[in-house]
Amino acid sequence: MKNDVAVPREKLEWSLLGLRLGVFIVLLMWTLDKFVNPEHAAIVFKVFYSIPELSSGVSYLLGGLQLALILSFLIGFQKRWVTLVILIMHLSSTLVSFGRYMDPWGASNLLFFAAWPMLAAILVLYLLREFDNKFSISK
Repeated sequence: MKNDVAVPREKLEWSLLGLRLGVFIVLLMWTLDKFVNPEHAAIVFKVFYSIPELSSGVSYLLGGLQLALILSFLIGFQKRWVTLVILIMHLSSTLVSFGRYMDPWGASNLLFFAAWPMLAAILVLYLLREFDNKFSISK
């Protein structure tokens, strides 16, 4: 006996909008950090990406590019490509933090585990992008 329950499209669209907004809020805070605290961005790039020196100017440039990307994500512009870029960005940042997962109770490493549900949310948004139409310019 098959139990097929169709999710009403309206509920699906509102759910995907909720995911998009939630992911955007996190990405916005990471983006703003590049402007508000470029020294922190430099530390992150040094520790996780082995980039020894990141000037404030480069931090601002990266922040500006990231802001354009996440605003495109928020409004649903070019969902296939923008969401894919965000998925790849977040996947890479999750994987470069791999050592932190091996010592979950050391320092503030436990917070790194929040990257996994966010990665899952971005993957859902990518896979279901044709249904993510609430307040989206690419319907």
